[in-house]
Amino acid sequence: MPSRTPHRFRRTAALLTAVVACVALAGCSSAEPSSSSSSAAAGAPSASASAAPGEVASGSSGSTEPSRTGEPDQPAPAHVSIPSIGIQSTLMELGLNPDGTVEVPPAEKGMTAGWYSGGSVPGAPGPAVLIGHNDTRFGRAVFHDLKNIRDGAEVLVRDGAGKTLRYTVTGKEAVSKKTFPTDKVYGPTKDSTLRLITCDGEFDADGHTVDNLIVYGALA
Repeated sequence: MPSRTPHRFRRTAALLTAVVACVALAGCSSAEPSSSSSSAAAGAPSASASAAPGEVASGSSGSTEPSRTGEPDQPAPAHVSIPSIGIQSTLMELGLNPDGTVEVPPAEKGMTAGWYSGGSVPGAPGPAVLIGHNDTRFGRAVFHDLKNIRDGAEVLVRDGAGKTLRYTVTGKEAVSKKTFPTDKVYGPTKDSTLRLITCDGEFDADGHTVDNLIVYGALA
């Protein structure tokens, strides 16, 4: 792994420490506010919508375009499937909003998961992060049944060139949004790893879930 890669991950992790609670939260309850149109290529909700419990980034990377790790010519992931729990979805590319918050799929595309392009490309060293809603104001969403996944389950990620990578689930955890393990999720790994993130837990007074569910996987 090039020596600059850990630094890139540290920079990404530092940026996300204050905003990671925004990941996969918008649309996790029927109380989600309507999102406005976004200029982001991925069609993600606006900064104000994706930050709907009001959290925003306290730091800046100096650019709203995250750096992609791995080989520059490596195809981006296009599809994810988890046969054991019946999940299948195309993948939209997610980056950062202008205010530094992480993009999430728009509520009207709740059955579509996204790949955070500031992390690793699946198959390259480091964590590839896939984000999906549990519920949106439109109802059940793509990662609704993610809580039912078991250790050893297979997660298949296909890239735009048609190559399929097989990941094996190594664990999962529900964490408070207030104590999200940023380094554990986004920090550098020697091998190709996978993280699936959605919302989880009880609802607060504003109708937002208080936890995130994180699933960890390793390339088989």
